[in-house]
Amino acid sequence: MPSFLQIENISKSYGPKVLFSQIGFNINEGDKIALIAPNGTGKTSLLRILAGKDKSDSGGKITFLKDISIAFLEQEYDFKPENGVFDQVMESCAQWRKGLSQDHLFSHELKVRQLLTSFGLTDFEKRMDALSGGEVKRVALTDMLSREADFYIMDEPTNHLDIDAIEFLEGYLSRSRCTLLMVTHDRYFLDHVCNTVMELDHGALYVYRGDYQNYLKKRQERIDNYNAETDRVRNLLRRELEWMSASPCARTGKAKYRKDAFYELKDRAEQVYRTRQLDLSEMAGASRLGTKIINCRDVSFHYGGKCYLSHFTYNFQRYERVGIVGRNGAGKTTFINLLTGNMDPDDPGTLSGVIERGESLVVGLYRQQGMSFDEDQTVLETVNDTHLLSRFMFTHDMLSSRISKLSGGERRRLYLLTILMKKPNLLILDEPTNDLDIVTLNVLEEYLMEYHGTLVIVSHDRHFLDRLVDHLLVFCGDGQVKDFIGDYSQYRQYMIDLEAERKSAARAAKPSAVRQQSPSSPKKKLSFKEQRELETLEKEIASLEQEKAALEEKMSGGTLPYEELQKASGRHREISEELDTKEMRWLELSEKV
Repeated sequence: MPSFLQIENISKSYGPKVLFSQIGFNINEGDKIALIAPNGTGKTSLLRILAGKDKSDSGGKITFLKDISIAFLEQEYDFKPENGVFDQVMESCAQWRKGLSQDHLFSHELKVRQLLTSFGLTDFEKRMDALSGGEVKRVALTDMLSREADFYIMDEPTNHLDIDAIEFLEGYLSRSRCTLLMVTHDRYFLDHVCNTVMELDHGALYVYRGDYQNYLKKRQERIDNYNAETDRVRNLLRRELEWMSASPCARTGKAKYRKDAFYELKDRAEQVYRTRQLDLSEMAGASRLGTKIINCRDVSFHYGGKCYLSHFTYNFQRYERVGIVGRNGAGKTTFINLLTGNMDPDDPGTLSGVIERGESLVVGLYRQQGMSFDEDQTVLETVNDTHLLSRFMFTHDMLSSRISKLSGGERRRLYLLTILMKKPNLLILDEPTNDLDIVTLNVLEEYLMEYHGTLVIVSHDRHFLDRLVDHLLVFCGDGQVKDFIGDYSQYRQYMIDLEAERKSAARAAKPSAVRQQSPSSPKKKLSFKEQRELETLEKEIASLEQEKAALEEKMSGGTLPYEELQKASGRHREISEELDTKEMRWLELSEKV
């Protein structure tokens, strides 16, 4: 396969901190690469250099294959607040669209509408400043994907997305023949999309073909081999040290090269590979936890004309581990604010019902938007404990760094420290995986598995949820919350099975199935009215299924004008809701037969 990109001798530093020096690598056509490195070691800087947004300190050479197109997804999407969703993408792509023919322009507009619809953004005129963080990310992804580039460069594409959006993006990229380089902490996403892992470690790059598990195995082999070579060098050094320690008379006639080699051996023998890791061993304890945590009785909450919680009753238990999932905007963060009493006092919305909190409760709340730091303070001024800072991977030379100079991951790590040092007995984490590197996430997971308190996690990271939670509160929209016993993968399989059962029931209800029924087996337990209702439902369900299938074929064809696509999308939602209602009634009546 041809080489899409060749990098030679590029470097980047910030003040005295060297991120990487004189590195080089190739990316071939078809490579789908996940770039992994600890926070603050230069992942984003490297992507920005490759995308032409920044420059290498040492010059170096970056060579792309002739005429390939590139699209770059940054962590923060630059948009105009007053723009509508569709207009924002069109305006962002304006320069790129100048070279398109009339047919290609029309095709691009259809592509944008299809992507927005697939990401759940069906109100194309909704202003950008009215969007949530997850919705802004969906617009940014639509902007990038609609360009149909040969090479995608993506910095944390799943941050702030809900699981439905992640799974759509996962499927889109895994099917695409594009070449891509991305930074991601989502291990399921990495495994389903990428075929290569590239690690930036101690200023050098290492490439591993295969999935995340293969990367972990091969990385450990590399470290073990390096340290084994260090042991061999130390044995040589021991013999040379005996020679160097001999009397000067014995060494007078020895060759100078052997003396020089001794000092080279000494330097190499001191190089033991050590991986700096977050150390949470002292933080696993929690304050004493009483029998009452948080009890919710018939709680409803409305804000801005929208219902976020409807007649919700639930008592949180000691030491339980709850995952909270649902679409962006379904009310997950609002629910956390209700539990902790952190609603906006100037515009609190309408709350009814009772929320009782235990007297011994010590809440540790990790907010999605993070802590508001004093940007001019140093790390040590923010947390005046060098021992804890060291355990959270803040080296001595970082203690005097201003908060404004920290990377996103480093700020998150410091924020996490300020929460855990309070020894909370109820730990609530709202999207904790955003901006944390994979190494830190693995250590955080191990800590949370040993945590002695009640744990509530809002997350889109399926791997994180699968390892840590016992059951889920699923936010379904319109204030409805369902309790599911099990982890996320079990819930996902349950939903797949439920959908298969629904489709099977719908197929059984089609007229062809009705005609195959024996006329000698009447519905004995149905009243005349119910029998007529059942027959009507069977016809209606079959008709709706046919209309739904026809709509799906039209929507995926790529030829619908804007107005028709919007209309089709709205009708598709109506049919799905109508089918759910009619099929449930059909099943109720069928059970009487």
